[in-house]
Amino acid sequence: MSWDFETDPEFQARLDWIDEFVRTEVEPLDVVWPGDVYRRPMDDDVAVLVRSLQQQVRDQDLWACHLGPELGGKGYGQLKLALMNEIFGRSHWAAMVFGTQAPDTGNAEILAAFGTAEQKARFLQPLLDGEIVSSYSMTEPQGGSDPAGFTCSARRDGEDWVIDGWKFFSSHARWASFLVLLARTDPEASVHDAFSMFLVPADTPGVEIVRNIGVYGEAEDEGAHALVHYDHVRIPGDCLLGDAGDGFGVAQVRLGGGRVHHAMRAVGICQRALDMMCERALSRTTRGSLLADKQTVQGYIGDSWAELQQYRLLVLQTAWKIDRYQDYAKVREDIAAIKILAPKLIRDIVGRSIQVHGALGISNELDLARLFLVQFITGFSDGPSEIHQATLVRRVLKRYEPAPGLWPTQHLPSLRDESEAHIASRLAALGVPSA
Repeated sequence: MSWDFETDPEFQARLDWIDEFVRTEVEPLDVVWPGDVYRRPMDDDVAVLVRSLQQQVRDQDLWACHLGPELGGKGYGQLKLALMNEIFGRSHWAAMVFGTQAPDTGNAEILAAFGTAEQKARFLQPLLDGEIVSSYSMTEPQGGSDPAGFTCSARRDGEDWVIDGWKFFSSHARWASFLVLLARTDPEASVHDAFSMFLVPADTPGVEIVRNIGVYGEAEDEGAHALVHYDHVRIPGDCLLGDAGDGFGVAQVRLGGGRVHHAMRAVGICQRALDMMCERALSRTTRGSLLADKQTVQGYIGDSWAELQQYRLLVLQTAWKIDRYQDYAKVREDIAAIKILAPKLIRDIVGRSIQVHGALGISNELDLARLFLVQFITGFSDGPSEIHQATLVRRVLKRYEPAPGLWPTQHLPSLRDESEAHIASRLAALGVPSA
């Protein structure tokens, strides 16, 4: 039997370096350039500084650690990546500086797993080098994230594929050099066999970004989530990623590990909000005493600390299981659970921190209001939480059977006769005469 809740000293030293580096070198970028993380081309000053920081990360051998050594990464398992992403969650820029930004990480993973040598040279290597960004183009206006409702299609025309349809919330499409597109290639097949995955260069004729949708507070048409019209887009046959009809499976490979990373970044967000809450509680007084002396505020802090620790341990256990089994199917319940709980954790802990800060908490002089919105982004990303909840419940209920009779199996009156008979037989075997 082996239980271990410690990080080995060598990797802990790397985490300590990441923590200090993010606090001193990366978090200032969040303050000065909060909206420029994915903007291309970067302003000269931004580009020079970011490339310098990325080089420091490379010098520490910590660049793109989600990938295997053959692709320039460390090949870290999900547990180590989870501990790193906990730190990244504090900073908007951290993932970019460490080469682990979404959706590029997921796109890189499926390119590494399913791409040809030519595709890797053309798309993957520049992505890993941080020279370009990419977009994941799956969601549709009428179908949301449910593939059963998707209508964007790709049909064969000689050696080429021709794509027609609409995609919604294609993140970073406005700056992307290429889009990873899920399109229906067999209208008669079941959902699992009806789709294929494609690599679409952004400058292909017919790829039209209709508008760029932002989250609340962003200027009109300045957001990062595009409505894209694919209007008779012709791409060569070698732009197919994986085999025709395997797009659904490719997409699932892309999403599994990313959900763990999102979850641990949620831990980082909530730890930051808890730190701010505790500082405020010890700094401000009302009605003659510190906020920290008020029972309601004490409840906020105590509940937040306990909920954060519970969730963190669940995510780390999920990451450990992925490393242990190397099979996402065996960990689907765990992944669904952490996906369901992440937005609630952010809502509760960041919301309490806002309350303790009062009016300042919702102002643009703190980052708490933006972090509060992250709960909704987390709830929608990689599939809405409601879908994951349905998946979790369905899989859990498979382990159970309905009661065989009128009463529940734990119905005490029904159990009494059987239990008394069992105890009487045990007493008899021990030589105790019956009463």
